[in-house]
Amino acid sequence: MNIDWANVFDWMQLLKCFAVGGVICVIGQILIDKTKLTPARILVIFVTTGAVLGGLGIYKYVVDFAGAGATVPLTGFGYNLAKGTIEGAQQNGLIGVFTGGVKAAAGGIAAAVFFGYIASLIAKPKIKKQ
Repeated sequence: MNIDWANVFDWMQLLKCFAVGGVICVIGQILIDKTKLTPARILVIFVTTGAVLGGLGIYKYVVDFAGAGATVPLTGFGYNLAKGTIEGAQQNGLIGVFTGGVKAAAGGIAAAVFFGYIASLIAKPKIKKQ
């Protein structure tokens, strides 16, 4: 059986995904290299930026353009929280504001906890020298 790989993959979508995800990562690397921000603060900046842009309806266009290149990085997590909160508020009112974001992000949170635990069993952490 011969597989025509040109029809299996949408190469342009893969390129857009790679480019947008790469730009987000480059911004993170520049923040690490050129500022005194800690990784935790950069994480908060990315999640908050994604949530704000998602709440304003701007990040949806980035997701429509880049797909996983926009949803997998931390900005995508913030966008997912905002989107879930908006949907929860529309469906359940005030209680949906508090539960919608958590419901939307539950799969990602569970995966992060699970794989973080697995990594902690495998890795041997070292204290960073100042």
